[in-house]
Amino acid sequence: MDNHPLPIGGNTEFTVPGRFQNLIPIGIGAQGAVCAANDVVNGTQVAIKKLSRPFQDVTNAKRAYREIKLMRLVDHPFIIKLLFAYSPQTTLDSFRDIYLFTERMDTNLSFVIGNPLDHERLSFLVYQMLCGIKYLHSAGIIHRDLKPTNIVVRADCSLKILDFGLARSVGTNFMMTQYVVTRYYRAPEVILNMDYDTNVDIWAIGCIMAELITGQVLLPGTDHVDQWNRIITTLGTPSMEFVSQTSESARRYIENLPVHPRPSFDELFPDAVFPTATGSPELNNRNARHMLERMLAIDPNDRITVVEALAHPYVRCWFQDDEVNRPIPVPYEHALDEQDLSLEQWKELLFKEVSEIQRLTLEN
Repeated sequence: MDNHPLPIGGNTEFTVPGRFQNLIPIGIGAQGAVCAANDVVNGTQVAIKKLSRPFQDVTNAKRAYREIKLMRLVDHPFIIKLLFAYSPQTTLDSFRDIYLFTERMDTNLSFVIGNPLDHERLSFLVYQMLCGIKYLHSAGIIHRDLKPTNIVVRADCSLKILDFGLARSVGTNFMMTQYVVTRYYRAPEVILNMDYDTNVDIWAIGCIMAELITGQVLLPGTDHVDQWNRIITTLGTPSMEFVSQTSESARRYIENLPVHPRPSFDELFPDAVFPTATGSPELNNRNARHMLERMLAIDPNDRITVVEALAHPYVRCWFQDDEVNRPIPVPYEHALDEQDLSLEQWKELLFKEVSEIQRLTLEN
């Protein structure tokens, strides 16, 4: 039995199975509206996301399909788990709504920013992000859109990474468009339309870590050109070796800009922005700065890898083998969602996927 449609905001209504009660709106974003609810069958709290117009165009449909497939694949304590997917429509012709049910967390990381964090909490948050990303990378997945609103947290500082709609496989020739990924956390090699790899996620974690420390976005560019200018004025002009790998037009542009020396991270992140150090002697301002400096290397070849980062003194005190070295999931097969399918074909794939999840959930 379905609930009666519940208006959430704007023109959004939620129609979900009757076992999910006490729906409370908790957010509306580009990817859809989210409600908290109680699952009265097993007594747990869940978050329900209604995907925003999944069949508006091929891009939205492909993104929805990719997100559901990846959420079904992954199994890690620091990555959001898909509990259920649902549509109130039972035929392909009428199919229009998709609801994704996940674990309920307290808030997202953007609401933590601006609150003073001691080194224990800060390093634990960074450790969890690195563990989750290492797991994704081990499955051949680059997240590509890490940002505070895509990381949900609980009051105990445990976190989970979410939103895999933009994730891509390692080693594909697919290039990321300039206006897809949130600009502030976009790696230099992406801004310059260069080949990129898993290191783009490390850059994003560095930007998020800096934001957690200072309470301010590190590189708040107004467009992709301004974003690049902010990177070099804040972090210094990259080496000519790096610049030589860019396109001719990008190289000419960079060479005509004033040269900025790479600043001391002691100046960028002075002692005043950190809390008084307590607890583990390795959780201190110096190690936090060093980790930031390694993650925020403009040249991805100089950037710390996720394996190196997890061995860094600033986070290694949290090391748990089942978190750092969790068994690799079955690699995601990206070949299908790289095909040139029609909107109707994507819709049919999504209908089959959601129907299968509903059937398996009911059988269990």
